Amino acid sequence: MKSKERKIFIFVSFLFLAVSCVTVNIYFPAAAVEKAADKIVEEVWGENNQETDKIEEPQSFLDSLKKLSSIKLGAKEAHAQETNVNVTTPAIRALKASMKKKVASLRPFLAKGNVGISNTGNLMMRSNQGLNLKNKAMLSRLVKAENKDREALYREIAKANNYDASKISDIRTIFAGSWIRKAQKEGWWFQDPQGNWAK
Repeated sequence: MKSKERKIFIFVSFLFLAVSCVTVNIYFPAAAVEKAADKIVEEVWGENNQETDKIEEPQSFLDSLKKLSSIKLGAKEAHAQETNVNVTTPAIRALKASMKKKVASLRPFLAKGNVGISNTGNLMMRSNQGLNLKNKAMLSRLVKAENKDREALYREIAKANNYDASKISDIRTIFAGSWIRKAQKEGWWFQDPQGNWAK
């Protein structure tokens, strides 16, 4: 009987370890990805965001203690604080450089509202008003190239950080929020989650 109990204990222990490993592997650091997304969007569109110029005020010892006391030391929270997202691979750098090159050409169309940022984070044609055939064709190529780069960027971030393919949609959603948040200060058009356009 003791042998049977020992086998059950070993089986249950093994099952617990297997489930624990799966939990670790599917962890997705959304906060870290959002921070990386904000940084990439700022790099691509330039230093137009005042948030990058903020200077952190020195904290008093009492403020530091209050912050320390509010930190939860659970495994999940500790892991989230330590997680950095790798966005420095050669492929990611090349995609950022490609997007930066298109910004000057896209800005006038974004400012006029010919193009807006969709709720998926990609660019979308909104209006052909005021565009001749040459500009329409050029804008269509620009939007297509930009969206191709953005999709490739999301895949490369997943690949560089060993996230499985199902996490690409999470990365895309996080970037959509960053593209829209950073564009609002520019007065560009964007889509809300229901598909309505706002400026």
